[in-house]
Amino acid sequence: MSVNHSLSPKIVSLPELTPLVNHWKGEGKKIVFTNGCFDLLHAGHITYLTEAASLGDILIIGLNSDDSVQRLKGPSRPVNNEITRSVILGSMSFIDAVVFFNEDTPLELIKKVLPDVLVKGGDYKTEEIAGAKEVIENGGKVQVLSFLPGYSSSAIIDKIKNS
Repeated sequence: MSVNHSLSPKIVSLPELTPLVNHWKGEGKKIVFTNGCFDLLHAGHITYLTEAASLGDILIIGLNSDDSVQRLKGPSRPVNNEITRSVILGSMSFIDAVVFFNEDTPLELIKKVLPDVLVKGGDYKTEEIAGAKEVIENGGKVQVLSFLPGYSSSAIIDKIKNS
């Protein structure tokens, strides 16, 4: 995936992310990582992402590629392609980097970043979260944040379809 960096210099490949992470860690920055599809951004996403950002100094987003979203959500998703989704996320001042992953989970990406805080939303148990074991073994922590009730991309799509 190649992105025009003039759209957002925060959209990086894993090879570009690695030296950034090393630099931030060298500066003693607390790195927070979360991931998702972030297809149709809504208040629930913004609340979740700002809370995640508040847990450290640097917020890295692992963004599901279009292929990954289709496998997880079905053939009609994503509504917004990966470039659109990444540019929107990259425009947010509290997000420091956006990196795509094509797998169903960001495990390999998390193993490379080894954040200080791994954040997931919902009602996950720590042992169910991809990368939790690796982050904890590296001295980091896992934080599960609550979703803002009443907001979901799927609900928005259903509302549009039914109107």
